[in-house]
Amino acid sequence: MPPVHTEPSPAPQAGARAHRRRTSRTPTGTESFPLRLRSAAARAWPALLAYVAVRCLGVAAVALRAGDDGPGLGTLLADRYDAVYYTHIADFGYAAPMTDSCTVQGPLCKYAFFPLYPALIRAGSALLPLSSAQVAWGVAVVAALLAAWGVYAVVERVAGRRAAVVATVLWGIAPHAMVESMAYTEPVFTALCAWALYAALSHRWVAAGVLASLAGLTRPSGSAVVAAVVIAALWALFTSRRRAARGGDGPRSDRTGPLLAAVAVAPLGWFAWFGWVGYRAGHWRGYFEVQEKWGSTFDGGSFTLHRVADVFLKLPLNLNTAVGAATVVASLVLFAVCVQQRQPVVLLVYAGMLLLIAVGGAGYFHSKARFLLPAFPLLVPLARALAAARPSTLYTVLGTAVGLSTAYGVYLMLVWPHSP
Repeated sequence: MPPVHTEPSPAPQAGARAHRRRTSRTPTGTESFPLRLRSAAARAWPALLAYVAVRCLGVAAVALRAGDDGPGLGTLLADRYDAVYYTHIADFGYAAPMTDSCTVQGPLCKYAFFPLYPALIRAGSALLPLSSAQVAWGVAVVAALLAAWGVYAVVERVAGRRAAVVATVLWGIAPHAMVESMAYTEPVFTALCAWALYAALSHRWVAAGVLASLAGLTRPSGSAVVAAVVIAALWALFTSRRRAARGGDGPRSDRTGPLLAAVAVAPLGWFAWFGWVGYRAGHWRGYFEVQEKWGSTFDGGSFTLHRVADVFLKLPLNLNTAVGAATVVASLVLFAVCVQQRQPVVLLVYAGMLLLIAVGGAGYFHSKARFLLPAFPLLVPLARALAAARPSTLYTVLGTAVGLSTAYGVYLMLVWPHSP
């Protein structure tokens, strides 16, 4: 099994060496939290600035055409599809009927939507003189920025600063990245997952467990980060005990307590929601039955395989299906490369579980690329390659990708008739 933490390659980049020289002057343990935060922000700001630029470009392109013959920009970003359910839950709770939107799914239809995001919307609405839709969009935008910072922090730790900047931009222009600027759960979920993974990589196990538990209250795929943190913590505990038995730990302090805390805390949020929905439904399969009424089941990948095959066997073909199929295939290839590059186990488990959930799930093929949006460790091989390329190659590839992503975002928002 790969190690829980993998340092950058033996030939570090100049930026990475300079960063180590700067941080070696003052032991990390003696720095105050504000100083550490300021240092982290100083390293990350170029990546965050680039991320904000590409996302603003995507939203601006939609704004140029929004409202001509359809909804305005505010409605497109904050008051359509899943956003309607989250704001309704924030305003009226789960028990209030939603007859116009839940005619097929039954009285428990809103229980398919996890509670953390609606809770944040409700809290924001209580504090700010804004509508629920406006607060939902604001929460998502702030979370997207935190998620981009988390992506940068994780990739910087495993691949260096230059690759981290590239990975942050790639996440901002990935297929369905338009969702990062909408009132959806993906920004909140990715932020929690990214910082949980960073906490695990930096051996802050209690923080990793708490963040993973919160992610488990955000989306059903929260099980991916839960599994990643639990397996990584157990593996760290096993290797620590084995070194101790061989007398190789020396004066290192015992980490058993934090590791066991991470194992215990990480699954709490996910299991709590499944248990609550089961209680409301009257039996333990309650959540799965709610999902079945929404047309979402797990078949091990048969549905996805047939839909990918349809790209080559059936015409005509819409753009969303083609992009979804390409995203699924590319994600599988990139995961194999991540394994070959021996990424830390916590990242491999996380990305592998998200792939299993997205590819193994039946239904909603048009949203597969969105479901894979939080799987940012899959971008590390691309980020490494582009970071090592000549500047002219890097800027040409990224510039072309930004243009294609912007155009596809306009298509998703103004042409595609279903949820992204």
